[in-house]
Amino acid sequence: MPLGLRKKKSKSRESSNLVENEEVDGVSEGSARKSAVNGGGLPPPPASLRPKLVFHTQLAHGSPTGRIEGFTNVKELYKKIAEAFNLSPPEILFCTLNTHKIDMEKLLGGQIGLEDFIFAHIKGQKKEVEIFKAEDALGLTITDNGAGYAFIKRIKEGSVVDNVKVICVGDHIECINGKNIVGTRHYEVARMLKELPKGEAFTLKLVEPMKAFDMLEPRTRGAKPAGENKIASGRGTLRLRSKGPATVEEVPTEFEEKAVKKVDDLLESYMGIRDTELAATMVEVGRDKKNPDEFAMALDETLGDFAFPDEFVFDVWGAIGDAKQGRF
Repeated sequence: MPLGLRKKKSKSRESSNLVENEEVDGVSEGSARKSAVNGGGLPPPPASLRPKLVFHTQLAHGSPTGRIEGFTNVKELYKKIAEAFNLSPPEILFCTLNTHKIDMEKLLGGQIGLEDFIFAHIKGQKKEVEIFKAEDALGLTITDNGAGYAFIKRIKEGSVVDNVKVICVGDHIECINGKNIVGTRHYEVARMLKELPKGEAFTLKLVEPMKAFDMLEPRTRGAKPAGENKIASGRGTLRLRSKGPATVEEVPTEFEEKAVKKVDDLLESYMGIRDTELAATMVEVGRDKKNPDEFAMALDETLGDFAFPDEFVFDVWGAIGDAKQGRF
C-alpha cells in the first residue's frame, strides 16, 4: 500500500481530512461502522445518535490517508475525495476498493462495504492512438465511473485492440475521431465504437491513470468475465444510487450475487459494457415480476434510455429466474 509519496503541510485535526489515527468523534472507527448496521433485532437509534459512516481513502499512486464522509452518490464521493487531497473532482478517473492496483475486479460500483478502503485513481499521461478496424468487434469492454468518464474495463485476448499495446485497461476514452465524449454514458460509447466502419482507421484520445514508479506493471487485460468480485465486506454495504439517497443495506444474498453476475455477463455479451450497478437494478426490477412481458414493461419504464433488444431482455428474465431456482 503506497504511503506518503507526496507530503502535505500539516493541519489541525479540525481543519483536515488527512488522518493519522482511527478515532471518529471519540468512538473507534471500527465500532462506528459496525454500529451503522442494525443488529440483534433492535430498532435503529435516532439519526442524531447514529455514528457517522466514515471511510478511509488514498490516491492510488501514493498519498497520506484521507477520511471522508457524508456522500450519497458517486459524484459526491469524488468531490469528498478531491477535497481531502486538494484536487479538482474531474481529475479522478475511477476508484478501486482495498487495492491501489488497476484491478477491474475491485472496481467501485454501486456498493461499498462498510470496512472497504477506497483508492482513487487520478488522471495521468494523455495519448492519441490510431487504430485500423480490421474486424467488426474491437475486443473492448467499456464501463464508466458514474461521473461522466467512460474507460476500458477489459481487452479481449487476440482482438484488434489487444494488438495495439499502448492501449491499456483503465484508460479513459476522452475523444473518438476528434469528438469529445466526456459525459457520454458507457453504453453509448460502446455503440459508437461498434458503429465505426470496418476497414477504416480511427483515432482515440486516451488518458491513463497516474502510476507510481514502484507500481509500474505489465499490461493487463482486466477483469475476467467470470471473475467473482464480492465488493461487500463487514456486516453491510453502503448502496450508492444515481437517484435518491444512499442506504445502508445487508450484504447481498446468494441469489442477488449470482443474478447480478449473470446479468453483468449478458450486458458484456450484448452491449460490450460491464456495469454491476445497472445489473443490480435490473435484478431488482425483475425480482417480483411474474412473467417476461411484465418484466419488459417495468424495465422499459425504469431503464428505457438503454433501448435493450427483446432477445436481451428475455435472456435477462431467464437469468433472474435461474438464480431464483438456484440453477447457477
